[in-house]
Amino acid sequence: MKVHHLNCISTCPLCGMLFNGQPASLIRRGRLACHCLLVESPAGLVLVDTGFGLRDVADPYSRLGKFFLRLLKPEFRNEMTAIRQIERLGLDPADVRHIVVTHLDFDHAGGLDDFPHATVHMLASERQHAAQQKTWLDRQRYRPQQWSYQNMWRVHSPQYTERWEGFAKVHPIEELASEIALVPLRGHTYGHAGVAVHGDGGWLLLAGDAYFDTGELDPVRPHCAPGLRFYQWMLEKDRAARLYNQRRLRDLAKRASPGLRIFCSHDVDEFERIAGRSVAVPAEQMAG
Repeated sequence: MKVHHLNCISTCPLCGMLFNGQPASLIRRGRLACHCLLVESPAGLVLVDTGFGLRDVADPYSRLGKFFLRLLKPEFRNEMTAIRQIERLGLDPADVRHIVVTHLDFDHAGGLDDFPHATVHMLASERQHAAQQKTWLDRQRYRPQQWSYQNMWRVHSPQYTERWEGFAKVHPIEELASEIALVPLRGHTYGHAGVAVHGDGGWLLLAGDAYFDTGELDPVRPHCAPGLRFYQWMLEKDRAARLYNQRRLRDLAKRASPGLRIFCSHDVDEFERIAGRSVAVPAEQMAG
């Protein structure tokens, strides 16, 4: 299956130097990616996460919480939404049949309503906790305005016994010939998952927000920018599980075969290395 890497609108956190050192200033904002995948599968187009969508760009203050808008100040550009990048690739957005989400945070689920006929896959616990809106922070991160219309949910419960690269209770998506699977990575949210995709060049694992800084996978000296460390702490739902799953991802990265690539949602360097272009540049159909 052919896989395209999309950055579906960067966020620009305060105190950029504390997040990724670019720019090297506490005053200027930094930049984080919103790494999504577009998969050309026999069952149609599949999106893995959606980033921000057209309605977020058009009217962010009715869709998103003021707290995160001020903290992250997303670069709202129509051409960076998933639907517009699909068009630039010469593909038809109406062919998006499935969307697989790592979790329902506002910067991952904003494009869902650009694809109203797609089936949306996630772990059942993520759907449950997002709908409950228990705390103030839950109400900032989970925005029903982005997905409350959606009635084509396909939630995956934990009875699965499949294993993938040492991870248990993996959920192969049967409609996609089990070539895409949800890999439970609880911690950032209760129902957070990585998404494993069997592409043309081997397996890809989009680890979502299980980690934020590629340095966290360093097998010798794991490290993370201080701003990203704070952000993970602020949003974590289960700290012990989050750190445990980071250790498992580190171990997987250390022993991974050359055909397996692991990456997270927000690391700019990871995105640019894999996609071969700047996070500021949308995907585009190759000439010829």
